[in-house]
Amino acid sequence: MGLSAPAGRRKTRPRAKSAPSTQTDKPGLAARQAAHRILGAILDAKASMDGLTDEAHGHPHYLALEPRDRALVRAILLTALRHCGDLDDTITRFTEKPLPAGATALHAILLAGFAQILFLDVPDHSAVDLAVASAQADPRSRRFSGLVNALLRRAAREKETLLTRYATAPVRAPQWFADRLAAIYGPERAAAIDACHRLEAPIDLTLKAAERDKVEAWAERLGAIVLPTGSLRLGGLSRDLVSLDGFDDGAWWVQDAAAAMPARLFGDLSGKTALDCCAAPGGKTAQLADAGASVTALDMSANRLKRLSANLDRLGLSGSCHTVATDMFAFAPDELFDAVLLDAPCSSTGTVRRHPDVPFTKSLADIAKLADLQARMLDKTAEFVAPGGMIVFSNCSLDPDEGEAVARGFAGKRTDFEIVPIRREEAPGLEDAITSDGFLRLTPAHLDLGDPAISGVDGFFAVRFRRLA
Repeated sequence: MGLSAPAGRRKTRPRAKSAPSTQTDKPGLAARQAAHRILGAILDAKASMDGLTDEAHGHPHYLALEPRDRALVRAILLTALRHCGDLDDTITRFTEKPLPAGATALHAILLAGFAQILFLDVPDHSAVDLAVASAQADPRSRRFSGLVNALLRRAAREKETLLTRYATAPVRAPQWFADRLAAIYGPERAAAIDACHRLEAPIDLTLKAAERDKVEAWAERLGAIVLPTGSLRLGGLSRDLVSLDGFDDGAWWVQDAAAAMPARLFGDLSGKTALDCCAAPGGKTAQLADAGASVTALDMSANRLKRLSANLDRLGLSGSCHTVATDMFAFAPDELFDAVLLDAPCSSTGTVRRHPDVPFTKSLADIAKLADLQARMLDKTAEFVAPGGMIVFSNCSLDPDEGEAVARGFAGKRTDFEIVPIRREEAPGLEDAITSDGFLRLTPAHLDLGDPAISGVDGFFAVRFRRLA
């Protein structure tokens, strides 16, 4: 099939000219148009999905929607990005020649339409009709509305065949990302990691210390399973978290099982002081306070610290935490700390299952820049640690340039610090993630629970240092 409208269709009918203005109030159209605009911005301008769908500062077309429609937009975006490689392959096979260069809007309309038809609980006729209406309403895509109609109708007819093809075909990640994973982990392990990226991430909860002796009871109340690490994993992926037992009482908070590991490496912090250098959104801050520490939480964003403080209030932990809105490079504490956590900014490639926009918005150049920043941040943390105190450096990147290389670089030039190897018993169920250097190196392919839908964790790296003098 070519990129022209079906033969015989007149190009200048009065009704076609008026269609964009008469269809703008069609139910569901505004949500699809918002999804198309945001998807185009992610793929073309490398904009962050989190930023574009922020509930306070997101894309204006997103903010204009009702909550239910915002949820639909997020579902379309996540699904289209998660399966983007497969969907692009289908577009290529369904057309005789590639989409026109720069046809960002058309590309986004097709991706979103395919995602709804093949993976979301949206009636086929609605997905097709609203995609065509969106194309007709956009001057850049209007002449391709017939093509949109034909391709999406074909996808609806061939749905089962396409889904079978996707299930058995290799994952088609962006080339730079696929090549990098293969170079780091080898083809077999890289394929296992990428297969996890096709799946929606499960939701994990961290129980407060006072509730952990009742973990089995909490699992039963919440319909969850207890992971070997002690986290709870909810059954079912889409849950209204604020309505669950224990939310209002502050019995738990949402935190991936991998993200919960770094703060635990300090052990008992009763009566000690702790510094969280990059605190927001606050899960690790809560862990430090819950472990008995008096915590100072730094973040450059005052707005993000407000959200962190609200979460600590819900958990009853705000009395143990002092927040400071500052760049850590400008921070000058009056006293040194017993424990310093640096969960550093990174490429976030370990969270692709949760944030499938990452391979489209990051690059190898970003990894290099972030690795340099992390090395400088780790050097700075050395100024904050009391003799005998600990640093835990971590991030959610899969790339050793942002993890192992930074850790080895620090250890190689600091005679006043030593690596304290992480022991296998400190990572129950994740023992195979402990490297020969005593680092924690997690990938989404760790923690096999027998069912891919509920298996896996975020990719994470962590290392522990002790100050000697």
